[in-house]
Amino acid sequence: MPLHIETPLVTSRPLSLAAGRQVTLKLEALQPPGSFKIRGMGAACEWHASRGKRRFVSSSGGNAGIAAAYAGRELGIAVTVVVPETSTAHARELIRQQNAELIVHGKAWHEANALAMSLLTEHDAFLHPFDDPLLWTGHATMIDEAVRQGDRPDAVLLSVGGGGLMAGVVEGLRRNGWGDVSVIAVETIGADSLNQAAQAGERIALDAITSIATSLGAKQVCEQAFSLLQSHPVRCVTVTDQAALAACERFLDDHRILVEPACGASLVLAYANAPALANFQNVMVIVCGGATATVDQLRAWRTS
Repeated sequence: MPLHIETPLVTSRPLSLAAGRQVTLKLEALQPPGSFKIRGMGAACEWHASRGKRRFVSSSGGNAGIAAAYAGRELGIAVTVVVPETSTAHARELIRQQNAELIVHGKAWHEANALAMSLLTEHDAFLHPFDDPLLWTGHATMIDEAVRQGDRPDAVLLSVGGGGLMAGVVEGLRRNGWGDVSVIAVETIGADSLNQAAQAGERIALDAITSIATSLGAKQVCEQAFSLLQSHPVRCVTVTDQAALAACERFLDDHRILVEPACGASLVLAYANAPALANFQNVMVIVCGGATATVDQLRAWRTS
């Protein structure tokens, strides 16, 4: 049995009314560790465990680390997670809950990642939070499920951090004969490495992450995500932090599910009936989840 669960695909009446079109929700927030990350991370951990690795080492702003820690505990393998100083106290506690070793290092993810890489021995497996084909293949299972669960969408709406979710979704679309379904890729301003790469025509690196959506805090997207700009119909959109926070609160009222701003970024477009949705009548939103935010944290961000 895989470490992830099959999640519901439901039609959202509130979001459909707001967007003026059918909006379905792939509810990845219901995964046991709180986000879609367990799909790819679980697949990668099982692959490495079958090859005799004795420890998993990962770097993460939160959700990937939580997923790695969950997978390691389920498989009976030790896990070390290195998080940057920007990770929330709640995210750190969730990693510790899974009995993983937690190390806090660096002002941004790339610094935490460098330390994680330095810890590796021949008996360890490194678990990248987004740039690994094992992850993409695992994430693609959400599209396998969606094919069984509902109608073919015109577009898939999702959030982009390092690009692992987008890479997995496109892999899933293609292997199910949905390769012409568009992807609407949403980022918060200040963590918009894909959007800026699209504008520049090259895979640039941001000088710094200034968005509160730290789960989207990759200064540079993976090469696979950038290449998909040329090989798949992708629309890049940015939203503000405040809009993402407002969407999180509204989604909590509408569906009784708490998500973090990185996920709220995608919900903004549906609630606002954004121009990027034009010409699409059936939009599937990947409610990617995120366990790193609390209600109190959302309120604090809204007033900061």
